[in-house]
Amino acid sequence: MRVLTIIPTYNEIESLPKTLTRLRNAVPDSDVLIADDNSPDGTGAYADEIAAKDPQVHVLHRRGKEGLGAAYIAGFRWGLERGYDILVEMDADGSHRPEELPRLLEASKAGSDLVIGSRWVPGGSVVNWPLRRKLLSRAGSTYSRLMLGISVRDITAGYRAFRRGTLEQLDLGAVESVGYGFQVDMTFRVARMGLRITEVPITFVEREFGASKMSGNIVFEAIANVTRWGLSARWKKLTGRG
Repeated sequence: MRVLTIIPTYNEIESLPKTLTRLRNAVPDSDVLIADDNSPDGTGAYADEIAAKDPQVHVLHRRGKEGLGAAYIAGFRWGLERGYDILVEMDADGSHRPEELPRLLEASKAGSDLVIGSRWVPGGSVVNWPLRRKLLSRAGSTYSRLMLGISVRDITAGYRAFRRGTLEQLDLGAVESVGYGFQVDMTFRVARMGLRITEVPITFVEREFGASKMSGNIVFEAIANVTRWGLSARWKKLTGRG
């Protein structure tokens, strides 16, 4: 099965070289698509240099910083058009360990429609996070799970493997979220279709270089959308429209 690992970037010149090297060593059969949002630090230019040397590395240059969700949607479309069977989401900053990707791919090849690298299932963990951030992440996942009525433990996780057929069934043009709420949005859509979601425990490692893209606006967007989606789903169920 042809695998494409999509890595969105914006100012990741310090992290990307190490992440790419680890990924190419851990899963040499996977092609890589770097979706760069016109990084002013030269990340896109560096990606072009690597792509010129490695035929399995590709670069998708985007106009500017348009959000995580938009970058992944563009990457999904690129991969689907070129016939890939499994499309992977991976951060550039090293927080998603490439050495754990084979376990996600194994679950995907075994028939899971969406595989999530989970921090909050038995065996999962987080390294170098303060207690406050752990509590915030757990609380966000718990609120989303209860509000949306689905059982995924780490619904906000960003280390994922989608089967081609899963993405083809989704209306990618209707996906609303551009920030980190995108992960919740995609999980909810897959769950509503009754597809198989598997969580694989991973160790999430806080980034070594660069700055996190998380902000108060991103968190607010995610909470507002989850609340709206949950209330809408309940209303449709009550009125028989769902």
